[in-house]
Amino acid sequence: MNYRGRASWLLFLISLIPCSLCAQVTSERLLHANDEPQNWLTYSGSYASQRYSALQQIGSTNVKNLELKWVFQAQSLQKFEATPLVVDGVMYLTQSPNDVVALDAKSGRVFWLYHYAPSPAARPCCGIVNRGVAILGDSLFMATVDAHLVAIDAKNGHALWNVKLAEAAAGYAMTMAPLVVKDKVIVGVAGGEFGVRGFIAAFEAGTGKEAWRFDTIPKPGEPGHESWRGRDWEHGSAAVWVTGSYDPDLNLTYWGTGNPGPDWNPEQRPGDNLYSDSAVALDPDTGKLKWYFQFTPGDPYDYDSVQIPVLANANWNGSPRKLMFWGNRNGFFYVLDRVTGKFLAGRPFVKVNWASGLDANGRPILTPQPPGVPTFPGIQGGTNWYSPSYSPRTGLFYLSTWENYATIFSGVNADYHEGQRYTGGANTSPIPGADNPVGQRQGPVNTYTEELARGAVVALNPETGKPAWKFDMHDVNTSGILTTASDLLFVGGREGYFQSLDAKTGALLWKQNLGGEIIAGPMTYLVDGKQYVSIASGNSLFTFALRE
Repeated sequence: MNYRGRASWLLFLISLIPCSLCAQVTSERLLHANDEPQNWLTYSGSYASQRYSALQQIGSTNVKNLELKWVFQAQSLQKFEATPLVVDGVMYLTQSPNDVVALDAKSGRVFWLYHYAPSPAARPCCGIVNRGVAILGDSLFMATVDAHLVAIDAKNGHALWNVKLAEAAAGYAMTMAPLVVKDKVIVGVAGGEFGVRGFIAAFEAGTGKEAWRFDTIPKPGEPGHESWRGRDWEHGSAAVWVTGSYDPDLNLTYWGTGNPGPDWNPEQRPGDNLYSDSAVALDPDTGKLKWYFQFTPGDPYDYDSVQIPVLANANWNGSPRKLMFWGNRNGFFYVLDRVTGKFLAGRPFVKVNWASGLDANGRPILTPQPPGVPTFPGIQGGTNWYSPSYSPRTGLFYLSTWENYATIFSGVNADYHEGQRYTGGANTSPIPGADNPVGQRQGPVNTYTEELARGAVVALNPETGKPAWKFDMHDVNTSGILTTASDLLFVGGREGYFQSLDAKTGALLWKQNLGGEIIAGPMTYLVDGKQYVSIASGNSLFTFALRE
């Protein structure tokens, strides 16, 4: 047994979760997660994925009194992108590559650690990361970077079952937190830079048996296949690497899909390339497609549409409507009818020059930029996978944005070889750390450095798509967002600041530098009457509460 294995077993023997803290998370509790603001039961806080909490002990008048209560130091130097769950005083957190840690949410004391050793063949494009777990009953569920799904006993960290979804050596991986719906665990696969054929799959929570699988690239005879030429569909990517949402009233689960393959070269795969860069609505019982909406047909820019689908019930043109808000990587903010997928509105939230706008059906009106001319937004997009937030109190949609930087794309034909990168082009950016994450350039590359990027938090009015306010940062912003019933907004940034803003005005109320890049989403919970806020920064999880 290696050192980490011995350490895991020692923690298992010494520090099981006290029985008084062992609580079952039923599917009914997940349906009504908003009724338990003391807990954080799903990756995005609830099925609607609003990242909004009804807690209000910390407010605009006392947020300046926040102080650090405890820190968990990860045993990993990989990127820390996880959002923890909290269930009745117990926090469940993942650290890279695929460890699950159970902590006392009040003190940070470790109860147990489960270690999963992924295959050396695992090769996610952009870091050996994991974004969190899901829970049902007393079982936790983790997706692994070598494309396995593992169930773990939440009381003691003991593995219950382990199923393999795909071949890691072929480029398949999983980095997302799963989504539990009813008695099923739903996940999607990453690997869009390796020519995988993307899919979303559901598994029986009790046994790990696969219940259904939806291929995001339709095969011959399936609707949408006509959007591909010849055999291009076989390695068409459309990976799914960020957690979806669920509407229990409609019984629909919503997911975003990534770029088509080969990336950056639409000439090699002519057509719209369904269902890449799309929102898909699936029946969670069967996996059947109910509707789709494609944001960037035939994408030449790597504008993955894996942003979180945010669900809201609000008035639209004076009438109540079931809406979906989507701040897309391509620079446009969309409002969709989540019953039918109908396009309702769309407007740029950053500088966009690859399209002049959207037509009546939401399809982009293309204005492609020639080689040597900057394209806005660039490789990281106007936003990326960083979780947005919607506050039903303010009626505003909040997202982290990257503004005013350019990336140039140039396409060359690529040959598919299993397990190797399948990218038909290249890009370069003047922003440190924003260059092509693939790290391989094929063909000519141009550089544009006239404008550098800055990040911002933008509050959008969904009815108009126009900003209510904007909070500029000195560096680009890689953080998710949290809002609360006290009209606070919490957000991090790449320069390491964790800060709280007034959600109504964008005024800065409090900030603290945590010393490391923040590329995760903040969350909040309550234990013994005290509200806590947690965020991952650098290689640690920091937890704050009001000064005694």
